[in-house]
Amino acid sequence: MMSLSKLGLLLLIGVFSATVQADYQLDSAQSSLHFVSIKKDKIAETHSFQRLSGIISADGAAKIIIDLASVETNIPIRNERMKSLLLETAVYPTAEVSATLDEAQLTGIAVGGSVILPAALTLDLHGHSVAIQADLRVTGLHGGALLVTTVRPVLLSAFDFSLDAGIQKLMEVANLPSISTAVPVTFTLIFKR
Repeated sequence: MMSLSKLGLLLLIGVFSATVQADYQLDSAQSSLHFVSIKKDKIAETHSFQRLSGIISADGAAKIIIDLASVETNIPIRNERMKSLLLETAVYPTAEVSATLDEAQLTGIAVGGSVILPAALTLDLHGHSVAIQADLRVTGLHGGALLVTTVRPVLLSAFDFSLDAGIQKLMEVANLPSISTAVPVTFTLIFKR
């Protein structure tokens, strides 16, 4: 039987290891990811994903997991159609964004200060992995937290992820003449130590 002191030591080591391995954790309650769809060539609507998780590890490796079943379009039937016809969440439940950030730059940001970091992102979505260039604004917050936002919308093409067939299905079921295959995406992420 393990003594209480050994158990305490193991717990302390476990907490220390987790801190070292995941220097920043995404505060999902304060973070958001939005995208815009355009239908009928002129009607734009903003949508979001409600469940995000992520880390920035001590070496600057960043990863965000997007729960695709949490898509929110503010119309329940459209949410279901997006999940089943476009995103195919039964087969592809999540999307993942990864990047390597300069840890020295991140830790050097003063509270209220910000830097713009060019980032090479990789988006794994719908069975495809695509490299995307984006400029990120990283702002220092109290307690060593970081606010990471897009400087400008990131444009994604449905064709890069084989989502064009799903868009066609959405057009048919909703009796729409068009839905844009270019999708602007923005995000606001808060990471806490």
